[in-house]
Amino acid sequence: MTEQQAIDTLKAKGICPTRPRVAIYKYIQEHFTHPNVDEVFTHLSPEVPTLSKTTVYNTLRMYAEMGLCSMLTINERQLVFDGNANSHAHFMCKVCGRVYDVPTADKMLEEMHIPGHRAEEMHLYYRGTCQSCLLKQERM
Repeated sequence: MTEQQAIDTLKAKGICPTRPRVAIYKYIQEHFTHPNVDEVFTHLSPEVPTLSKTTVYNTLRMYAEMGLCSMLTINERQLVFDGNANSHAHFMCKVCGRVYDVPTADKMLEEMHIPGHRAEEMHLYYRGTCQSCLLKQERM
């Protein structure tokens, strides 16, 4: 994603594209590692010296509210952000803590009709042991 694409996307959502906001948006669009606030801050602070963790958190929270990313609380100890706007589920490894995107049947995500209600979000999480951790366990 170019800086201009990030600026245009933010402007289209009515968000003033400040340097920190553009850098944060580009980061979550280019790194599908489900980063937390600390990871985004650590990566961006050298290039945006005025950046604070509070700015990162508030910006990511605003992006989640505006539909530019998702805020995931797969476990009670970790809040991560996902820039992938396509329909998908998540898998969290209980050993290493990594979060992976998992494709899902779009039909399942589209059929969120609950009589008398209007569902706007659905979160599907799997928890278990990832392939990498399973291979490590087999070698022991």
